[in-house]
Amino acid sequence: MESIEKILTEHYRHPTPWAQSFAPLSMGQMVADSVNAHPDAHMIDFMGRKFSYGETFDQMRRIACGLQAMGVRKGDRVGLFLPNTPHYVTAYYGALMAGAIVVNFSPLYTAAELEHQVEDSGTKILFTLSAKALLPTALDVLEHSSLETLIVGTVAEMLPPVKSLLFRWFKAGESAPIPDDPRVIRYDRLMANRGECAMADIDPANDIALLQYTGGTTGTPKGAMLTHQNLTANARQAQAIDPRAHEEDRIIAVLPFFHVFANTCTLNRTVMNGGEMVMLPRFDAAQVLAAVQRVKATSLPGVPTMYQALLDHPALRNVDFSSLRACISGGAPLPLELKQKFETATGARLIEGYGLTETSPIVCSNPYEGLNKSGTVGQPVPGTRVRLVDREDPTRPPPEGEPGELLFAGPQIMKGYWNRPDADAQVFVGDYVRTGDVGIIDEDGYVKIVDRLKDMIAVGGFKVFPSQVESVLYHHPAIKEALVIGVPDRYRGEQPKAFVTLNEGETIDGAALKDWLNPQLGKHERVCEVEVRLSLPKTLVGKLSRKELVAEERAKAEAAAMEAGTPA
Repeated sequence: MESIEKILTEHYRHPTPWAQSFAPLSMGQMVADSVNAHPDAHMIDFMGRKFSYGETFDQMRRIACGLQAMGVRKGDRVGLFLPNTPHYVTAYYGALMAGAIVVNFSPLYTAAELEHQVEDSGTKILFTLSAKALLPTALDVLEHSSLETLIVGTVAEMLPPVKSLLFRWFKAGESAPIPDDPRVIRYDRLMANRGECAMADIDPANDIALLQYTGGTTGTPKGAMLTHQNLTANARQAQAIDPRAHEEDRIIAVLPFFHVFANTCTLNRTVMNGGEMVMLPRFDAAQVLAAVQRVKATSLPGVPTMYQALLDHPALRNVDFSSLRACISGGAPLPLELKQKFETATGARLIEGYGLTETSPIVCSNPYEGLNKSGTVGQPVPGTRVRLVDREDPTRPPPEGEPGELLFAGPQIMKGYWNRPDADAQVFVGDYVRTGDVGIIDEDGYVKIVDRLKDMIAVGGFKVFPSQVESVLYHHPAIKEALVIGVPDRYRGEQPKAFVTLNEGETIDGAALKDWLNPQLGKHERVCEVEVRLSLPKTLVGKLSRKELVAEERAKAEAAAMEAGTPA
């Protein structure tokens, strides 16, 4: 086969050349350029309230000046413990303009998970909301960690006047009281300035913009250091593969911004493009369908779980999808049957892409137009190099004709892991980053993932690491051994399932163990079943082995699918 560089140079299917570079650009300058080009255009539609680029930029600057007045300096870490509300957008870009490093925290985190990540990152200031699902957890971490300050906003302050009043009347039970504590500052108070301070001087190539935590290839949470240039380059790469990028752009922003996929594909790329984000705080199929209809959305990025839920909803048949051009699917493999059903139902193209937290995240995508190969993740995006290496030795190529581990290089590749030079040494091969995924590259330069070196479970776009669930299981006095694997799930792609053996004399059953385990886990980590066995498979040296369980569960799923007459 021809070299991959020759294929991508001569047979590239995306609308711009593969071989191109991206000039250094800071996140603050990216936003300022877009505001200058589209000052009166709508940046945000939140529950019917519109925020223009000019108005939102003013709020970002006030956030930046408020943080600087609190003593925030270049390189300080500022955390976001927020769902998709306008607070996220203004706090995110405002902190970056102040020179801070943003740390994303999932609103699904338990207090223990949040505290661990706060300590590891050195986060001193945390943005959150007064919602009962968030504020008590944040206050707990404020008391038991080195976190110094909470900045607390309310949903009502971002709603249209009538909805805001109704929210205060009828949704008050969903909010927690904001304590009178000098360590707790209200969001509106932070913004009580004129936004006229000097913005930080940023070196895009070297200054870190975002600490995005990932399990990497080992399952141990690590902060990927994504520079300003990593993020702006990846936003420009996302724009470069869209042949209609400069047309009217209204994107449904329901993917959570704390997830790196949404951070680039929904937030940064749309803001850079002067588009409008129709923001929804959480995924609800009925609300998403209503939003598509109401605003005539042009794009709906998502994970396979979302598209399946939309197809399953009875309101789908009443929605006009004619405005929808293309939808990017990521976070988990896209089943061919789901792709075909969604495209038939909506008329939109469902495009599968691929990336990692360590790559900002996009490295590959199927073309929006032209050859779209199901079962592949498409070709590398512009400026991205790809290499296959031996699965056992990343310094040499794989045996001729065999799959290999995928490595990528390009302007979107992270600077490294936060305070983890040991992990850097394991993940980098020169300027290429190892993915832990095994793949092949076909004669057209399309990449296909065929296996994975890591044991990560992809649950509706979220990553679950078996070792973390197993560590909780081992706290139960009855459990002797534990293994967690991913089992097929029609809705979420995969779901965790635990297998355990018991200590001598113990008689607890799997249902009781499940009831004990799941309340201690994040929602996406919760297991569908705990199966008690007399023994678990082991390797020749006595190490617990997952592969036999994976094969067993896969065979069961295939047999059930055949019996039901549906594809596995």
